[in-house]
Amino acid sequence: MQFAKHVALLIMAVIAISLLQPIVLASNAVHPLQHQHQHHASRSGYGPGSLKISQCPSQCSRRCSQTQYHKPCMFFCQKCCRKCLCVPPGYYGNKAVCPCYNNWKTKRGGPKCP
Repeated sequence: MQFAKHVALLIMAVIAISLLQPIVLASNAVHPLQHQHQHHASRSGYGPGSLKISQCPSQCSRRCSQTQYHKPCMFFCQKCCRKCLCVPPGYYGNKAVCPCYNNWKTKRGGPKCP
C-alpha cells in the first residue's frame, strides 16, 4: 500500500513538472524578432546605432545601388544615416531593423528614409 502511494506521488510530481516546464521556458525565452534584431545589431552591423558616420556613404551606396533614383536616394539615406546611425539591410524594405530610420517622416507623412 505504501509503495502504491509513493508511485502515485511520483507520477503526479512528474506530470506537474512537465506542465510547468513550458511556462518557465517561455518566460525566459527571447522573442524571435528581438533575437533576430540583436543578431543584426551585433553580428551583421545592422540596428540602431550600429554605424559610425564615416560608414554612412558606403552603406547608403549599397542601399541605393539598385534604384533608378540614385542621387535622391543617396541624399536622403545619408541624412537618415547621420541621424540614426543605421541603414537597414538589403536594397529595399527591412526598415524595422532600424526604428529611427523607419519612423522618420516627411512633412506630408511619407517615409523620409529610403
